Amino acid sequence: MITQDSPSPATHFANTDMSSEIQLARFVVHTSLAEVPTSALQTIKWVLVAVIGTGVAGAWEEGIAELRSLLVERGGKPEATSLLFGDALPATSAAQLNATMCRALDYCDAMAPGPHFGSAIVPAAFALAQARGGCSGVALLEALVVGAEIGARFNLSERMYDGFDPTGIAGVFAATATASRLMALNEVQTVNALALAFNRCGGSFQSHVDGSLAVRLVQGFVAETGVWCAQMAARGLTGPKNFLDGHYGYRHLYAKGLRDSASFTEGLKTRWLLETIVFKKYPSCGVTQGVTNQALELIAELNLQPGDLDYAEVRMPPYAAKLVGTPFVMGDNPRVNAQFSAQYCVANAIWRRSSKLNHFRPTAIAEAGLQALVARVKVIADPGMDLRGHSAVDLKLRSRDGRTARRSYDVSPGFPGRGLSAAEHQARFEDCMAYASARALEAGESGTESAWRTGALLDAVNTIQQQANVVPFWASIR
Repeated sequence: MITQDSPSPATHFANTDMSSEIQLARFVVHTSLAEVPTSALQTIKWVLVAVIGTGVAGAWEEGIAELRSLLVERGGKPEATSLLFGDALPATSAAQLNATMCRALDYCDAMAPGPHFGSAIVPAAFALAQARGGCSGVALLEALVVGAEIGARFNLSERMYDGFDPTGIAGVFAATATASRLMALNEVQTVNALALAFNRCGGSFQSHVDGSLAVRLVQGFVAETGVWCAQMAARGLTGPKNFLDGHYGYRHLYAKGLRDSASFTEGLKTRWLLETIVFKKYPSCGVTQGVTNQALELIAELNLQPGDLDYAEVRMPPYAAKLVGTPFVMGDNPRVNAQFSAQYCVANAIWRRSSKLNHFRPTAIAEAGLQALVARVKVIADPGMDLRGHSAVDLKLRSRDGRTARRSYDVSPGFPGRGLSAAEHQARFEDCMAYASARALEAGESGTESAWRTGALLDAVNTIQQQANVVPFWASIR
């Protein structure tokens, strides 16, 4: 069991000192599962399902073998294990590798306008559960709840992020809150952990626009940071106690002075922002969910075959268009480029009449007929759509014989107000398991029947609060 070797001289702040930073720390330290509404708890369980599924499926994607080799060679104290492979690593390294795997397919949970919390908080939590010699299901869920809620409260608007990667900004607080709770830090230590995390904020959406592996690597940086900051705070290392409200704090540097202090703490334990987490129906960027769904609806309405398409016109808010509206190119990392391309997602839906993980493999992306369709899709940035919401999108299809059809969404599938059904959550998980089995066989690994793995894993997540120790469950995912 890890112990807190250098506890702070004080374990609690005075009751009269109620800065926003302290209120957030108290929420992290003292929130119990009994205070969490059923709907919020179910959201966290769906996060677990999404992250485990995408982590298993992402184990053989580009960059994972190289990162794994680097971390194994670097070595260190064996505290936790890598997902699927079982490498014994320091908790920080295990969190980094597992988080990178969980984000590799970009099919994990997200939140408008772009942070991915689950693929950071889940790997951080299990790494520390192993490092500490065990953790109950209740304790795990409590840590995930406070992490997701803290991350949601640090989440900003498109205007405030202004090109920063939201995962690299708000996500570090989510991962650090989860790690702090798993390590049973007190209030003073938790403030210091979050303050240290503040100094690790970073990441740019240019990674996404350029189709680089940095998209998934940032997720690993965030999970590693969460574990590191909690471990350092446990040893008595300090950060700026006014990391939120100080003159050069988070509200000034990242929120650009556009959010007041109370907005970060208002409604703690009564208003659960984690319930705004988005679950993707399709394995691509969140702002491509709507246009993918629209394309599938419209080709059914027109009974349109790929060769019948004259053109497709996509209209999106400028923020979304900057992220996924640039002309599609295969590039050095075709999967990333396709995941973040509205052109590709529309063309793929028309070409294959579905959108699955296999459709984002380089060989599938390169099909000549599909690439010809991509050229017929035009993306327009429409400033007038900003008022309709982050996931607003319009699609118009025109056939060669002059027929047209349109769809307009203010809220896309998977976003708050249009959440996925239990059947849709299971369908996306099954896609992950089927994809993982195929990739494992290609890699020469012995696969397990995806139907069995799906049922067993879903049942384990559904009953996880009954588990006395979640470490065997994590180790069983092979």
